[in-house]
Amino acid sequence: MAGNSFGTLFRFTTWGESHGPAIGVVVDGCPSLLSLTEADIQPWLDKRRPGQSRYTTQRQEPDQVRILSGVFEGQTTGTPLSLMIENTDQRSKDYSEIASKFRPGHADYTYWKKYGIRDYRGGGRSSARETACRVAAGAVARKVLGDGVTVRGALVQMGPHKVDRSRWDWAEVDNNPFFCPDPQAAAEWADYLDGIRKSGSSIGAVVEVVASGLPAGLGDPLYDKLDGDLARAMMTINAVKGVEIGNGFEAATLTGEQNADEMRAGPDGEPEFRSNLAGGILGGISTGQDVVVRFAVKPTSSILTPRQTVDLQGKDTDILTKGRHDPCVGIRAVPVGEAMMACVLADHLLRHRAYARG
Repeated sequence: MAGNSFGTLFRFTTWGESHGPAIGVVVDGCPSLLSLTEADIQPWLDKRRPGQSRYTTQRQEPDQVRILSGVFEGQTTGTPLSLMIENTDQRSKDYSEIASKFRPGHADYTYWKKYGIRDYRGGGRSSARETACRVAAGAVARKVLGDGVTVRGALVQMGPHKVDRSRWDWAEVDNNPFFCPDPQAAAEWADYLDGIRKSGSSIGAVVEVVASGLPAGLGDPLYDKLDGDLARAMMTINAVKGVEIGNGFEAATLTGEQNADEMRAGPDGEPEFRSNLAGGILGGISTGQDVVVRFAVKPTSSILTPRQTVDLQGKDTDILTKGRHDPCVGIRAVPVGEAMMACVLADHLLRHRAYARG
């Protein structure tokens, strides 16, 4: 199966299935002599880990990572890093009743048409379980970026309900189960999602990821633009159906005067931007401002309401998906979005160093 690798200089390849014995990732291109232990990776996996509140799937996975190669005496060696996470709480029997049916909204049908076979146990390779591997790779990418670069994500919309940006507080993201920067919105979302969850349904969401502390100059024209790679990275995340950079689709409603990020000379002679509607990227190259990306996540397709579908024999039937599923998969997409942002930025930082001016 092609398409399991991402990146150019900083490149990772994930492997494993949702209900297999383990999943993992091989990270290649990581520079040597970076301090790295399992304790550096585990906190990010814990952030994505399922079963931490009633608002996420109750699958209980410790997601303990093991470094199998690429580290010696606490430092990276410059050789491929192999990271493994064992699966410990598979319940494959939950899927036995749908083994011959295609779940609407899932990749069941398309995988079957492409490969002639599909792993019906939670979706196999197409499962969001794979995103734990990305988060592990993202932890390594953060080491490449260094302490001067901060990558943070937040849930900014659940269904039709948006955060109030006048109440935005990054410190609140870790104080609620939704990674929400608006404490009032988080309280309202709790009641809203409880109703969705108890009805056996699901709801979509919007995630925003912001990177601060980046230098200007990252990215390459024309087909390796930083925003192009970020958009592709976010679109590879399960259930993501749309991506925008900076002001995104809102830019279509503005005039040229409104949309321009005007500049003035700073005290050091460098330009200072008076706004950041471009999301920190112009012409595919970073401006030195915050890089801002948002992506829309569709509702979880596995719901308890019967849906119409067809089976392997091409016959009409109905399907009800049992098992443990996220009522809003956008919640756990926050750390995944952070990881993909970190991987893209680490890749472009290494590429920039390879042929930077002077």
